[in-house]
Amino acid sequence: MERQRPDTTTHEIELYIRTYYSLLRSTGEVRVRSFEEAHSYSDSSLHPGALLGELDPGAFGYAAKRLPAVMRDTSLVVLGQSEEQFSAFGYEVDGWSRVQSPGRRRPMRWNGSDALAMFIASASDIDDLIPIVTAYQIEWNKLHERLRGLDLSTLEKTPTVDQLATWLGGSQEEAVLLERALEPEVLPTLHAVASRKLDLRVRLLAGSFTQYQRVADRWWRGVEPLYLEPSARPAPIYFVSSNTHSLANLLGGYALAHADQIRQTLEARGDIELTKDLELSAEKDDEVAQANLLYFALREHVRHVASAKASVQAWDVESGIRTVPDPDHVEVTAQVIRMSALRPERFDPRLEMEGLEWLVDSEAIIVNIDYPLGMAAYQLLSRVCRGTSELRGVYVMGKAATLNARVGDVMISGVVHDEHSKNTYIFRNAFDAGEVGVHLRYGSVLDNQKALTVRSAFLQNRDYMGVFYREGYTVLEMEAGPYLSAVYESVDPRRHPQDEIVVLGDRVPYELGILHYASDTPYSRRQELLSKSLGYFGMDATYACAAATLRRVLSRELSMMGRG
Repeated sequence: MERQRPDTTTHEIELYIRTYYSLLRSTGEVRVRSFEEAHSYSDSSLHPGALLGELDPGAFGYAAKRLPAVMRDTSLVVLGQSEEQFSAFGYEVDGWSRVQSPGRRRPMRWNGSDALAMFIASASDIDDLIPIVTAYQIEWNKLHERLRGLDLSTLEKTPTVDQLATWLGGSQEEAVLLERALEPEVLPTLHAVASRKLDLRVRLLAGSFTQYQRVADRWWRGVEPLYLEPSARPAPIYFVSSNTHSLANLLGGYALAHADQIRQTLEARGDIELTKDLELSAEKDDEVAQANLLYFALREHVRHVASAKASVQAWDVESGIRTVPDPDHVEVTAQVIRMSALRPERFDPRLEMEGLEWLVDSEAIIVNIDYPLGMAAYQLLSRVCRGTSELRGVYVMGKAATLNARVGDVMISGVVHDEHSKNTYIFRNAFDAGEVGVHLRYGSVLDNQKALTVRSAFLQNRDYMGVFYREGYTVLEMEAGPYLSAVYESVDPRRHPQDEIVVLGDRVPYELGILHYASDTPYSRRQELLSKSLGYFGMDATYACAAATLRRVLSRELSMMGRG
């Protein structure tokens, strides 16, 4: 169905996108300052202070949390798709150190000196990274101008918020945001900012759509051996895109079975607040609250008890859950969950239903992947579809920004506009408010919503969003559109169209469900929320979505077996 789409992408944002793609076609290194003018005039909602002389600590913090701490010593950022590709261009990254960032699950390697290698799985990584690196450099250099007249050489401990506010000439709130941006190593980063003006260079190694497909092929090669065990015959698949902890916790039950050890870790660590919350939930006999708290606390337990990680992994394998952390060196973690090997007696109470004992006869597999970024979602689901004889369900749950809800709310959409394909997808969402809301304690569930898949958090401004908000689009996210493009190609002999209304409806022979939980509200409380972690509050929404998803999968499989 063809239609005249709204003129959504502003000229400034379109110019910015064209600018960095045209410059990155160069075979050499490109200075980030070449992007700065187009970036600043794009009027990005995440970087409203780009053109101002004053520091924009919110934008700086957003960018810094999506880059590794070694960024302060970096001069060159190299973008590539595989170790082989890096090696072909003279970068032997297999011997470089692995580094991470708090806000992006992206594989990165550091040469120990001045070069940072970043692995990209799709064009969405470019749309994400270039604005982040550019914003980081712009705000770094503003802060450099503020600090270079100060003598920080004698500073031996982390400055107070009051000191930071004085140096900035700003408010305490801005100083707190700056402190978060500089963490975890505030003092060394301050010294680095004061000592030099940043002049980053970026190099994009030869990238193509075909090479992105090869990355997905390599990823599947790492997953397929577990999928085909114990027979070589492809099994029916329930595909889930979520995270690496929620399904394993709900199905495996390690935290519930080891609650005493987890409490002991909390007490030893002096976590009074979480310990008290666990005691209160036990006194109230609140199984759901207690389970969510234990799942949250399990991360600390694994982090601080040396043997805990191996213990959790062994327990999960006994429970039918196998994890592939880096399938063929592609860092989108996958979990292969054989339904016949599940142990219902270990399930979270929210998954209780009649007939679970019959799962032992199931042939189906749950393939759960760690929520990928943007177009990587299209590549990975497309590859899964090519690798299985039967797809029985596609379920997607992940974070989103919201224009009308609150942090911790859950949104259920039946319409998705995809800025990659320019298609508007209309589909029958398997979920409704009731089946999610029954598991949600603190937030609300909003169904019948409309979602917008954006190319990057930075590549939007108020004019851009105003067009969609007037049309009723209130959910901003980055993966639903690419997933729906892959769904279209799984049921149609043609590639997905461009710039059309696509009604999936009854054409999809398997169950299709998409859930988003609100992680920020960018147009109402931007400065605070750009650096805000969902923490335990987010666990409520995450596990409500995960429980609803697994109940869908389990009940559908029992129905397929004639036991539902």
